[in-house]
Amino acid sequence: MTNHLQVTPQTGDGVSRMMQMIGRHYVRYFNYCYKRSGTLWEGRFKSCVVEADRYLLVCQRYIELNPVRASMVALPADYTWSSYQANGMGRNVKFWTPHPAYQELGKNKASRISAYRSLFKAYLDEEEINHIRHASNKCMALGSDKFKEEVEQLTGRRVTSLKRGPKPKIAI
Repeated sequence: MTNHLQVTPQTGDGVSRMMQMIGRHYVRYFNYCYKRSGTLWEGRFKSCVVEADRYLLVCQRYIELNPVRASMVALPADYTWSSYQANGMGRNVKFWTPHPAYQELGKNKASRISAYRSLFKAYLDEEEINHIRHASNKCMALGSDKFKEEVEQLTGRRVTSLKRGPKPKIAI
């Protein structure tokens, strides 16, 4: 099972700076503990921009159900390192701030927890899982076509996959 983080940056380079800091500190710690040297990871981390209104809670469920899909635990609440501890159980978790989409689930903590737990009564379907995996593996945007167009216009980067196969020939 790979590791996943779902973050909302406060600055344009916030995610990159955070991952750089985590990498530096964790590698130093890991190398010290295991009396080794060198890097732990190859290449850059993978990321995708997510349309919060439509996919944020879907992605949270995807991440929090990963240990269940990997048969590591029976329920997301059983996995100690999951944000489900905060989202679905109401535990105070260091370095966790609820996203506005989560806050909109209810007027108070108890109603948000209840609403969040009800999202887990049904598992994600394969199509949703494949959309999330494709977007994150290819560093593409995850959202509606309109959202993807807006991201492309704002960033000047292509955030959708091109169709496979040869380019169509233009008649002259």
